[in-house]
Amino acid sequence: MPSSFAVPGYRLESGSTLDRARLVKFMQRAYRDLGATETGDHLADTVNRHFTASSKLWWLIGPQSFLSGGLPGLQRHQPVGCLWLGESIDQRNGHRQAYVFLLYVEAAHRRKGLGSALMRHAHQWAKEQNYQQVNLQVFEDNIAALSLYQKLGYTPQARWMSVDI
Repeated sequence: MPSSFAVPGYRLESGSTLDRARLVKFMQRAYRDLGATETGDHLADTVNRHFTASSKLWWLIGPQSFLSGGLPGLQRHQPVGCLWLGESIDQRNGHRQAYVFLLYVEAAHRRKGLGSALMRHAHQWAKEQNYQQVNLQVFEDNIAALSLYQKLGYTPQARWMSVDI
């Protein structure tokens, strides 16, 4: 079902648990854009574990984003981005919070305010669900995403550390 959206020429469509394969492909694109060299087969496991009926998924539909083929008169839209939200629990206080599993916009559609608009949409949805916070993880070397989240008021809460053994 189409949803109004803050950026002219773009709109949101709600996704469903039937969109698992498409969601995996978008996750693979997102990680490839960040320099991942693996095929991303493990991302299907992530989707299977965390993409549940209580998750929320929106597809960002851009101008002239139709898929070719199909029945005459029926046009399917090819998403140019997506937003996948779920739930997490703050381990310090036990409060439920909205969690951004994936925010992705194709490179050709970036720098148009779409990421900000998607995050504002996430905030509105979270408020409607009575969440008090929206949380996410971002890679330290993803400068564009860090800048976006900081502009939206996000602040660091933890640091994920690792060591090769």
